[in-house]
Amino acid sequence: MYDEWVKLFEKYGQEYPAGYAQLTTNMLDVTDLVDEYQTGDQLATRVASSDVLQQLAKANPQFWGGAADLASSNKTALKDDGNFTPDNYAGRNVYYGVREFGAATATNGINLHVGSRAYVSTFMVFSDYLKAAIRLVAIQHLPSIFIFTHDSLAVGEDGPTHEPIEQLAMLRTIPNVQVFRPADAHETVEAWKVIAKTTDKPSVLIASRQKLPVLDETKGADVEKGAYIISPAKTQEPDGILLASGSEVSLALEVKVKLQKQGDYDIQVVSVPSIERFKEQSADYQEQVLPTGVRHRLAVEMGNTQAWYQFVGLDGRVVGVDTLGKSGKGPEVVADYGFTVDHVVDVFNKMWEDQN
Repeated sequence: MYDEWVKLFEKYGQEYPAGYAQLTTNMLDVTDLVDEYQTGDQLATRVASSDVLQQLAKANPQFWGGAADLASSNKTALKDDGNFTPDNYAGRNVYYGVREFGAATATNGINLHVGSRAYVSTFMVFSDYLKAAIRLVAIQHLPSIFIFTHDSLAVGEDGPTHEPIEQLAMLRTIPNVQVFRPADAHETVEAWKVIAKTTDKPSVLIASRQKLPVLDETKGADVEKGAYIISPAKTQEPDGILLASGSEVSLALEVKVKLQKQGDYDIQVVSVPSIERFKEQSADYQEQVLPTGVRHRLAVEMGNTQAWYQFVGLDGRVVGVDTLGKSGKGPEVVADYGFTVDHVVDVFNKMWEDQN
């Protein structure tokens, strides 16, 4: 019976090559994916991700997914498609209910079948509930997609139960998983391009709830390499390097401007959307982005600080969060934890004084 099925499938492939290709790959077509965001626009990366989802769905009928009862907040509903139900198997929006682990394992099963490419979404803080499913699919080398929004202290009023601190560090420690935390809409599009063609490992997209400025420097950014120089120094060995991911990239760019005005520092700013992919790059590329001779390094990210010491070294500093969050208005909580231009400048100046 199996041999007969194989013959039938091979015949189908000869008569319908396009359909056959869709049924035998987990890769997504991004040929017509467009990025029309304008510098200065204010847009949450969860919204930018939603824009990409709609484009991917139009170009890839095998692309579908759902949320653990948070599609409206995660912005992951496919707007032109119905819901997947017993009466509508053509629907591409899956309503999983409040069961993160079950949603993740179902997504993994869909991708194991091949011929479909499925994603699942929830708040980033709830990634704890489906960690085991991410680990298992990493072992299986399957390209499940996990979309986690509401990525930082900026969640604000929901307080410490909903403000992720250690979750990003946890996700980065799972072997064979690539994690992306884009700085703005441009980087979000570029991250999705990498995710779309990844077929041998799961991908995690981390997105903001709050609006972020669309940066001119991120247009067409080389997110595939994991990190890149978003604002170069004047010399090959600058006075200092600022590293950041996600919403803190625009903050790092502002810090550079103030440091240059304050002390005429020569500063290089590096955007790090994916630590895992950066570590896969050649030693030459890593040296280009992070010259070993530059010891004044400061990383800025609204999360656990552990991952950054491999890049800033013993002499560097990290502005991060190693305590639990607190309840309050998002901008006020963010400022209270030191994610302001003035505080980051002060940390850099103190580091400079300690090392000179």
